[in-house]
Amino acid sequence: MNVLVHLTYLGPLVAAILILFGFAPRRTAITGAVVALISSLILFLGYDHTAGGYQFASALPLVPAWDLKFYVGVDGLNATLLFLTSLVALAAAWLSPRTEENLHRYMACVMAIAAGAAGAFASLDLFFFYAFHELALIPTFLMIGIWGTGNRQAAAWKITIYLSVGSIILLVGLIGLYLMVPDKDRTFDIVKLQAMAAHGVFTGSSANWVFLLLLFGFGTLVSLFPFHTWAPQAYAAAPVPVAMLHAGVLKKFGLYGLLRLALPLMPQAAHDFTWLLLTLLVGNIIFVGLATISQKQLDLTLGYSSVMHMGYIFLGLASTNLIGVNGAALLMLAHGLSIAALFAISGELRKQTGTLDYRDLGGLAKSMPLLSFLFGLALYASIGLPGFANFASELLVFFGAFKTATPGAAFNGYQIATVCALWGLVISAVYMLRAYRSIFFGDRPSRWVNVKDVTLGLGWPVVLLLAGLIFFGFAPQAVLQKIEPGMALFWK
Repeated sequence: MNVLVHLTYLGPLVAAILILFGFAPRRTAITGAVVALISSLILFLGYDHTAGGYQFASALPLVPAWDLKFYVGVDGLNATLLFLTSLVALAAAWLSPRTEENLHRYMACVMAIAAGAAGAFASLDLFFFYAFHELALIPTFLMIGIWGTGNRQAAAWKITIYLSVGSIILLVGLIGLYLMVPDKDRTFDIVKLQAMAAHGVFTGSSANWVFLLLLFGFGTLVSLFPFHTWAPQAYAAAPVPVAMLHAGVLKKFGLYGLLRLALPLMPQAAHDFTWLLLTLLVGNIIFVGLATISQKQLDLTLGYSSVMHMGYIFLGLASTNLIGVNGAALLMLAHGLSIAALFAISGELRKQTGTLDYRDLGGLAKSMPLLSFLFGLALYASIGLPGFANFASELLVFFGAFKTATPGAAFNGYQIATVCALWGLVISAVYMLRAYRSIFFGDRPSRWVNVKDVTLGLGWPVVLLLAGLIFFGFAPQAVLQKIEPGMALFWK
C-alpha cells in the first residue's frame, strides 16, 4: 500500500485527534500540516504525466457486493488540489491564534477541515468522496458559530442550511448516478464509472436529471449564482483559518466534482444545459461583481469577490475544450492561493485595528509598509495582473471559451459570456483598488499612528502563498503538464 496519498489527510486528521487528547495545539497542528505538505509535494512532483492515469493508488475492499472500497490515488488534477490543500492548511494553522479560549477544540476543528478536504480530493470512491467533504463541513459550521465575529450565529445558520440542502441534492444526484449503472456492474469506483461513460452508460433522459442534480448540488457548494448568498456573510464572520480553508480549498470540491464526475460522465447532458450554466455564471461575474463594488468592509468585499471569481472557473468548465478546462483547473489553484492570502491579511488588519470598515481606516501604509506590500501583491494576483497564476489561468479560460463555436452562428453564447467576463475584470479592478486605497492610502487617522506592522515571522505564511502565485504565474506549465493527460481523455 502506498502511504503518500494517505498521509495527505492522515497528517491533519491524526493531528486533530492528538490535539483533542491534550497534545500542544499549535505545534501538533503545524506538524500535521507539514506532513501533509511534504507528502502532497512528493505526489505532485512525482506524478509521471507521460504515463498518465491514476498513480500512487491503493484500495481496501469494504463491501465487495457493492464494490465499495476505500480507494485513493492521484492524477494531475487532484495532486494539484492536494498540494493546494496542504499549503493553505499550513498557513491557516500558523496564523491561528496563540491564545484562545478552548484552543484545543479550535485547532482540532481547523485540522479536521483540512483532513476532510484532502480526503475528498484523494478519494476515488463515490462514498468516501462525499463522506470526507461532509466531515469538513461540520467543523466549519461549528467554528463560525462559536469563534466567528459579527453576526456569527446568523451566518452559521445560513451556511448550514444552504450547504446542507446542497449536500442533500448532491447525494440524490450521486445515488442517481449509481443507479444508472446496470445491476451487475454497479460500483462506487470513480475510475470504473469513467470507463463506463465511454460506452454510453450515462445517456438518455435520466442523464439529464442526474446532471442537473449534480450541477445544482455541486453548484450550491461552490456558490453558483443565485445560490451564493451564504458565502459572503459566512466568510466575513468566519475565523481567519476557516475563511482561508473554505474559500481557498473546500469550495473547490464542487468544481472538482463537476470536472471529475458530471462533465466527463455525461457530456451530452452537459452540452444540453450549457445555456443554463452560461447564464448563471454571468450572474456570478456581473451581478455579484457589482454587488462587490457596493461593499464598505474588506471582509465582505473579499467574500463577494470569491463568489464572483467562481464565474470564471465555471466559464472554463462550460467551454468543454482542453484549453478552457485546463485554465479552469489552474485557476482553482490560483484562486485558492490568492484568496487565502487576502483573508490572512484581512485577519491581521482586524487584529491590529479592530475594524475592517473602509470609513474607519486609511493611511495605514505609513504604519504597516510590509503588510501594505503583501496586500498589494495579493490584490494584483486576484485581479489577474500578468506575472501571477491568476493571469495565466484566466487567459486560458477566455481563449477556451471564445474558441467554442456554434456552427453557422457569427457570435454565440460562449463568446457573449466571455465578453461579460472581460468586463468582470474591470469590475474586480475597481473594487480591489478601491479597497487598497481606502485602507492603506490617504490621510491616516491619529488613532492608527502606533499600529504595528506585520513581522516576517508572522507574515511568512502569506509570503509562501504569494510565492506559489508568482512561481505558477511564470511557469504555469508546471501545473498544466500534470493536469493535461487526465483532461485530454474527455476534452479536445
